[in-house]
Amino acid sequence: MDSQANSLINPDARMGLASAQPGAAAAGSLQGGGVGAAGGAADFGGFAGRLSSLSQMRGNPRAPLIVAMAVLIAVVTALVLWSRTPDYRVLYSSLSDQDGGAIIAALQQANVPYKFSEGGSAILVPSDQVNEVRLKLASQGLPKSGSVGMELMDNEKFGISQFAEQVNYQRALEGELERTIESISVVRQARVHLAIPKPSVFVRDREAPTASVLVNLYPGRMLDEGQVSAITHMVASSVTDLPVKNVTIVDQDGTLLTQPSSGTGLDASQLKYVQQVEHNTQQRIDAILAPLFGAGNAHSQVSADIDFSQLEQTAETYGPNGSQQQASIRSQQTSESSDMSQSGAGGVPGALSNTPPQPASAPIVAASGAAATGPAGTPISERKDATTNYELDKRVSHMEQAKGGVKRLSAAVVINYQRVVDAKGHATMQPLTPEKLAQITQLVKDAMGYDAKRGDTVNIVNATFTTEADPLVNLPWWKQPEIISLAIQAAKWLGIGLVALILYLTMVKPAMKRAFPPPVEGHAADGSGMGGMLDGPGEPVLLDGGSPSPVTTAMELDNDMEQNLLAFESEKHKFERNLDYARTIARKDPKIVATVVKNWVSDER
Repeated sequence: MDSQANSLINPDARMGLASAQPGAAAAGSLQGGGVGAAGGAADFGGFAGRLSSLSQMRGNPRAPLIVAMAVLIAVVTALVLWSRTPDYRVLYSSLSDQDGGAIIAALQQANVPYKFSEGGSAILVPSDQVNEVRLKLASQGLPKSGSVGMELMDNEKFGISQFAEQVNYQRALEGELERTIESISVVRQARVHLAIPKPSVFVRDREAPTASVLVNLYPGRMLDEGQVSAITHMVASSVTDLPVKNVTIVDQDGTLLTQPSSGTGLDASQLKYVQQVEHNTQQRIDAILAPLFGAGNAHSQVSADIDFSQLEQTAETYGPNGSQQQASIRSQQTSESSDMSQSGAGGVPGALSNTPPQPASAPIVAASGAAATGPAGTPISERKDATTNYELDKRVSHMEQAKGGVKRLSAAVVINYQRVVDAKGHATMQPLTPEKLAQITQLVKDAMGYDAKRGDTVNIVNATFTTEADPLVNLPWWKQPEIISLAIQAAKWLGIGLVALILYLTMVKPAMKRAFPPPVEGHAADGSGMGGMLDGPGEPVLLDGGSPSPVTTAMELDNDMEQNLLAFESEKHKFERNLDYARTIARKDPKIVATVVKNWVSDER
């Protein structure tokens, strides 16, 4: 009976009862020695309190659960925040200290997150706010240029040397030109370098100054020829004796914007005009062929020969006069003269014959109509002159031929085979018929303004186009860029979920089992067939014959599993469970407890 009672008692409960007695004795010893060690207890009280708090926290079965949940939430939150971390991009770089401070103040006022690059030479903001922040800063006039202007001359020191004064003036002039160039909408930043030679009193030793301008344009912007010419003339007009040809403009990519005249005598505007004529003619050809063959099935190229020579000619032509009736008389003059005979002087030549003649008197005509008696004069000679002036058939022509006339056009057109679908739905590429090709040729001639007198030529070729296949078409679906990007995103979130699951299985779930153990179910049996019954977890139930039943074997296995689970519990929790178990046995079968205590007393003796 004693052995059976001892076997029925849980070893953990017996251990708890045994440990309770030394604990009580220890408590009594501490109580007895407390009066003598009052001063030491006061110094040791704080440390003991902390140790007791730590031990209580360790003994609390829910503390591991709280810690595990906190770690899980912290790790998942950190992973989610890391996945949502914004991508920072450069807002501005290579700023002066003044502009950098003003931009940082504006960003702080607008509550825009920012950070600096590793070298501190650039300000970084979230990529989705770069354009918006730049527009807001531009409305505030930021960033400002770091160049100095004529205000540099405000703080001139007394007694400065002529060389230093000349250097300051050149710096101020360069700064003013930079500010003026930066006021152009497409220019973000400008640098101006002036090379002003030292003046000389000798004319043969004088040198013209030169200027170099570097413009940093906004992305996607460019300066046209008119703006380049305007900047060139503005810089040349701002510096004394600076010719336009000595101004050089370069962009941020190192492209020379001030193109010199070509070796053939054509300047940039003439070359651009040639390209414009060719481009316009090509567009007309493509526009008339696109509706017939579809976009990409017809390509054309046009070459234009432009005459830039200037001709001025004046011609004066005289044509022969026509008939007298059709001739126009400008002036006519007629003159007639006649000599009449008369009686000469009579007598001996002398004084009387040399006397002037007497005044002539009218002849007396007789009533009968006969002339008066006297000598009558007879004509000796007559003279008649007539002059007629006619208008001349004169033609004056002045011809002036403008530059840029088209001397010759050449067009080359290539057309793809026409796609034909038969009745079965099979598509084949077939060449154009000669009749249709002739129609296309006439359309191209009309579109380009074909002139046979100029020597224009048109060449049309019908051939099959060989297009390069898209390299992404033959790729399998798992190598497509979209699938790869989607897989990366899915792997990111799957990794976060996997980490959360591992933390849950390794930390949260064991902590939950410790904090909330499964309830202990009592195993009951019939009173007629059992000699006794214990309510402790995992305890065997003995029948009247003393041999364990199959239920007892199952309970022993459960007892082993329970003992393995209890091995991970705290010491305080074990003691409480053993104590409750011993109380239950004492309440249900006091005889067994009495026998066990009797055996303990006997063993101690």
